[in-house]
Amino acid sequence: MTPPFETDLHSEYLRADLFFSMGQPAEAARLLEPLVETEPANEAALELLARSYYGSAQLRRAEEALLRLVELAPANGWARRALARTLERQSRAAEATVHHRVADALGAE
Repeated sequence: MTPPFETDLHSEYLRADLFFSMGQPAEAARLLEPLVETEPANEAALELLARSYYGSAQLRRAEEALLRLVELAPANGWARRALARTLERQSRAAEATVHHRVADALGAE
């Protein structure tokens, strides 16, 4: 008897990255959600999930993912900048300012 199929998390990440690269961020997010649930400290998966949410205009979800990423890696300038831009897209410029300043201090583009 063969063992039940187990999802290979790395393969799922690569599939999600491919969907994201092909301009299908919503599908990428769908694939990444269970992966991030299984491995909540996986920064690469969390970043791609945030990018996927942002790219599919799921701004509240992008904000939540980016807040988690900033919590895991406070010195991640890219995450700070992305969080600031996500807040700005939600007309929350005042909240974005602090994240822009930290991103500037970290040398993020």
